[in-house]
Amino acid sequence: MGPIDQLSYRPNRAARMLRTGRIKVIGLIVPSVANPFWGSLARELESIALDEGYHVLLCNSERDPARELKYGEELLADGVSGVVLCSSLPSLDHVAPLLSRGLKMVAFDRTAQAGDPPSLASISVDNAMGAELATRHLIELGHRRLAFVSGSVNSVNRRERLRGFRAALESAGLDPADAVVWPGADTAEFSDKDAAELGRKAARELLSGPRPPTAFVAVNDMCAIGICRGAKDAGHSAGQDVSVVGFDDILLADLFEPPLTTVRQPLPEMAAETFQQLRARIDSAPVAGRSLLIRPRLVVRESTAPAPEPIPAGASVPAPTEAGQSLGG
Repeated sequence: MGPIDQLSYRPNRAARMLRTGRIKVIGLIVPSVANPFWGSLARELESIALDEGYHVLLCNSERDPARELKYGEELLADGVSGVVLCSSLPSLDHVAPLLSRGLKMVAFDRTAQAGDPPSLASISVDNAMGAELATRHLIELGHRRLAFVSGSVNSVNRRERLRGFRAALESAGLDPADAVVWPGADTAEFSDKDAAELGRKAARELLSGPRPPTAFVAVNDMCAIGICRGAKDAGHSAGQDVSVVGFDDILLADLFEPPLTTVRQPLPEMAAETFQQLRARIDSAPVAGRSLLIRPRLVVRESTAPAPEPIPAGASVPAPTEAGQSLGG
């Protein structure tokens, strides 16, 4: 054992920053630590970063642009090497000043939007494709009265998932105006910590109405789990007389009863690509932004089953109940 080991010496990060202008730490700003999906992403990204000699500092923004900016400013002041910003807000104008001051950043969980800073890389699962896979699966099982449960779809990824839901209905010859969006595409506030309760409330209201849906597409797995519980409250059984599909494939999806059919986001692949894009910006001159879409996969489990009374494709479907809002409305 050498003298350094005997003295339990540890490098001083502040001194290192004075020499290099940065420390080998990356920031990870997530929308909500209440959603297990973000914990899984943090684990994947941290594993990759540690192998490359980096540490990860986790920040929770609650989808608040002011908090995203504040965390970005503090991370920049602390001399971190770069930041992964998990944000599906419609605009990232608020972080443009950070980029102009030299903060290296990659946006995760968003597709590139008009007006995004040109140097910003955007990485996301193909949300529209994922929702289309989920909806097509339910249609193939004979379901014709479908509900999309999301809350507000003002964020980029939720808007894309609604688009995929609608595209699947149209391609099957069903009228999207006859599907239910609960509780209204542009009116309901929604945070990840409320997702399960939102799903539960949606299922109770819709399944207690006179013309209940037989299948639900949920904006994420926590919302889907709430739908399953709400179905039970209303006297229905998820996976038997009601089908439910989630989105994300969090760890709980396979452990829940019934095991949840869901759209899997391939987190290991997405985390690796995110770190690679951020590392390229840390190690080199400015890199042009690019938008990467990762293909999702439908994982079929026990929360979906054939419709109790299959209706032939193209058959007339009653108008939505007052509890929901039609896609065409």
